[in-house]
Amino acid sequence: MRQVFVYGTLRAGEINDIGVAAARHGIQAPQLIGRAAVAGRLYDFGDYPGLVPDETAGPVRGDVYEIDEALVPVLDDIEGVKPGIDTLFKSRELVVTVAGRDLPCFFYPVDEPSIGGRGRIEAGDWISYRLARDSIGMLKYGR
Repeated sequence: MRQVFVYGTLRAGEINDIGVAAARHGIQAPQLIGRAAVAGRLYDFGDYPGLVPDETAGPVRGDVYEIDEALVPVLDDIEGVKPGIDTLFKSRELVVTVAGRDLPCFFYPVDEPSIGGRGRIEAGDWISYRLARDSIGMLKYGR
């Protein structure tokens, strides 16, 4: 079993929901350990966010799950991580504090050069940002 910190589309209810991904592949359901935050900057890539780790930045909110090792290649595939190939998302390790416990987790950040001119998600929470952005778009375009 491993722990993963998810901050974007892998969060529950999002388009790449980690629980749905596990079920689709017949893998044991991930167990939510708790909500957490890591220091970094979150950016809007359109349909998904990208996190640049930055110890001097504010919190980026997400969730920590304990997962079956068999789910790791599924998550790598969703995030486009390929061994030996430089891709947008990377698989990295960090320590995340959840409910007073420090847990080693892997996560999928992006590198600074990938940001380009993308808008920063100042509040550090993809879900609340996406919901607000999408509702404004619906009002603006009458959907």
